[in-house]
Amino acid sequence: MSLFSVIKRDIHFIRSALRLLARIKDIEPSSLNLLCDDFEKVVDHYGPRPAMQFEGKVLTYAELDALSNRFAHWAQGQGLVRGDCVALLMPNRAEYVAVWIGLSKVGVETALINNNLTGPALAHCLSISGAHQIIADAETIDAFEAIQADLPRSTKAWVLEGAKGDRHDLTQALKSCSPLRPDRASTRKGLTAGETMLYIYTSGTTGLPKAAKVTHARTQTYMRGFAGATDVNAKDRVYITLPLYHATGGFGAMGAALMNGATVVLRRRFSLTQFWNDVVEERCTVFVYIGELCRYLINQEPVEGERKHHLRLALGNGLRGDVWEKMNQRFAIPEVLEFYGSTEGNVSMFNWDGKIGAIGRAPAYLKSSVNFKLVRFDVETEQPIRDARGRCIECAPGEVGECIGLIGNKARTGFSGYADRAATEKKILTGAFKTGDRWFRTGDLMRRDKEDFYYFVDRIGETFRWKSENVSTAEVSQQLTGCDGVQEAIVYGVSVEGFDGRAGMASLVVGPEFDLVTFASHVEAQLPAFARPLFIRLTTEVETTGTFKYRKLDLVEQGFDPAKITQPLFFKKPGEGYVPISPELYDQINAGTFRI
Repeated sequence: MSLFSVIKRDIHFIRSALRLLARIKDIEPSSLNLLCDDFEKVVDHYGPRPAMQFEGKVLTYAELDALSNRFAHWAQGQGLVRGDCVALLMPNRAEYVAVWIGLSKVGVETALINNNLTGPALAHCLSISGAHQIIADAETIDAFEAIQADLPRSTKAWVLEGAKGDRHDLTQALKSCSPLRPDRASTRKGLTAGETMLYIYTSGTTGLPKAAKVTHARTQTYMRGFAGATDVNAKDRVYITLPLYHATGGFGAMGAALMNGATVVLRRRFSLTQFWNDVVEERCTVFVYIGELCRYLINQEPVEGERKHHLRLALGNGLRGDVWEKMNQRFAIPEVLEFYGSTEGNVSMFNWDGKIGAIGRAPAYLKSSVNFKLVRFDVETEQPIRDARGRCIECAPGEVGECIGLIGNKARTGFSGYADRAATEKKILTGAFKTGDRWFRTGDLMRRDKEDFYYFVDRIGETFRWKSENVSTAEVSQQLTGCDGVQEAIVYGVSVEGFDGRAGMASLVVGPEFDLVTFASHVEAQLPAFARPLFIRLTTEVETTGTFKYRKLDLVEQGFDPAKITQPLFFKKPGEGYVPISPELYDQINAGTFRI
């Protein structure tokens, strides 16, 4: 890269960073200014402009504020007081944001529940929130009532547009609530930005979700930060199809729009067939993604609208380099802004440079200003490696390590933890570089290059060890999807009797052009021997979470046992390539018949 290009790149980076910092610099946990105060200032400026468009209905900023005020007065009418919690169990809809903004105006916390949950997982999330009032709608009330007997008898559900029989009608109740703002002096007196405002649940691929505490200051940092990072303005129309219970769509994209007077074009859920129609017809200029959403878009056959759009920016995280390149070529979106962050974590970065595959950059001249480091990591113990003095070892360029963030007192460096105290302690690393220091463990393995770009490698627990080598599921997956006919690749490790570690296995979503012999040749050419999948299963679709994360737990448990799997299943038999796994071959593999 020429000196001129480097200077130009750094000027753009610095301008973007300063724009973000200007929006969040006065956020302090001790401040009496809250996110709802920020929102009211925006409303006072942009009142008659459209704030939210959903299924043919448009709410202006003034109307969205009035609706949030009704929720605030409803909460007071129910006797809810500062520190109480209401659980919000709804899909995306226009009222969603108004609920938690309104409750925050009277100091009431909101637990944002994944509306796809049912049964024990739903009961767990509702129980740990401590909420005795539930807000649902016609789509979710049945799931609640199915587990209501497992909750305290005092738990009460209110239904928007779906109340019947003895269900509590929230739509009717709101009509008697005032649209005027609650008196700030009496309802929020002494309430600081450092207090809990929301509970957002981790949507991991295994285990029950954890409820992350999100403070008013943390929410402000999210929403104001993205408002600055994206440079969205009041003329923009931001298309959101991601679930609003998740931070990327519910706070990142929502903040970029609502803190800048822009319009949110909200859809109930992501629709592959409707995506480009919506974007074109609604003249959207920004959309928010999770990486797998973009993969779905490039895997579908070309559609008319995909190059007739008015998009200027795609914002999101988890975008793989191979998908990014194809998206650039096919859709011609002027700018892609990839970022890194987590709901509860204190590490964040933006890739303002547009470096394909990178999650962000932290230039050397800013090293003293960032709070994160990469440290060497032991895949087998799943702990950072320490030296003879008991200190962590910072990674050199090119080395893979866990990203950790120094916990500080500022809103952007703090860590509020989870509702579960034990879960909170597991995420804190102490004495990493000096006695008494405390670092947040992101659980993410990364590497940085010599230009200080950072790259996501894998989640801890996803990387496995085989033949004395570390195998990154994310990196293998990226190579596999480069093969013709492979639309998606879910890579994981499975146990094989008589062998240490875990052997590689891949569940592949394939198209009609997929050829097993071609795939085997691709694997041989692109991957070292230890990283080549020993087993593969073919499928037409995979189960994901509401935020498009793969659910690997069942895949790992089923392993390569043909008695548990009805889909085509293959073993990379020495000297023969991939062959179907019969019950007899399965027994031979576990008996150690083959040298693998």
